[in-house]
Amino acid sequence: MKNILKKILNKKKAVKNTKVVKKVTKAKKTPRVSKVNKTAKKTKSKKILKPNKSKKTSIKKTIKNEKIENKNEVLRIAKNNEQKPEIKKIKKQETEKKQYKVKDYVVYPKHGVGQITEVKKINIGGIDVETYVLKFEKDKANGMVPVNKQFHIRPLATINQVNKCISILKSKPKIKRSMWSRRAQEYESKISSGKIYDLAEVVKDLNKGDDLMIDQSYSERQLFEKAYDRLLSEFQIILNSNLENTQKKIDKALKRNLEKQIQKVQEVDHNQNLVETKTAQ
Repeated sequence: MKNILKKILNKKKAVKNTKVVKKVTKAKKTPRVSKVNKTAKKTKSKKILKPNKSKKTSIKKTIKNEKIENKNEVLRIAKNNEQKPEIKKIKKQETEKKQYKVKDYVVYPKHGVGQITEVKKINIGGIDVETYVLKFEKDKANGMVPVNKQFHIRPLATINQVNKCISILKSKPKIKRSMWSRRAQEYESKISSGKIYDLAEVVKDLNKGDDLMIDQSYSERQLFEKAYDRLLSEFQIILNSNLENTQKKIDKALKRNLEKQIQKVQEVDHNQNLVETKTAQ
């Protein structure tokens, strides 16, 4: 019996030993150290993916600095490309040859015929400007024209131009059916141009012959008288004659008689006074 029991116990111990060996082999296949390594790797990978806060702030600062530098470079380039205006200080007027002398008669478009009394230097804004001093006897005024702008004035017309003007005055006036405001602007521009042929055309078109002072409106009469007076003053100096003789020459070309016009105006005024007295009674 004892031998039998010993055999049974030995068998049980052998079974237990085989179980322990199996467990040890399993543990060798999947050791605990490997699990620790896996956890370490995970933590390392996580640490690499998540950068430090200090690094983030430094990156932001560098980006900002780069943007500021780029802006400054763009502004510098723009300033360099801009062309600054060159300021030139002119102390003296540009030299030009004088076309006119003292005591010469010239035509200034805005005022008509004037005489040069002197050539004078004037300081305007720190610049010495040489000017012609003009005297207009009819307007009783003085004017000044710089020598470098003497193209604004013109010399008196020649005798041939005067004869052509008289032929223009003798021709038939142009009948225009446009509005008076437009015609008035055209006549005003012709008068202000200062050209002698344009003045003759205005006088011719606005001339009404013997019925001048009755048929014309106030604005028409005003423009006519303006052009007529300028033409008369220029003719007088060119022909070297009296005012009456030059006026007769122009009136003869226009076929108008001033004496008849004055008589007609007096008759009209007398008739109007009679009508007013009858209505008052």
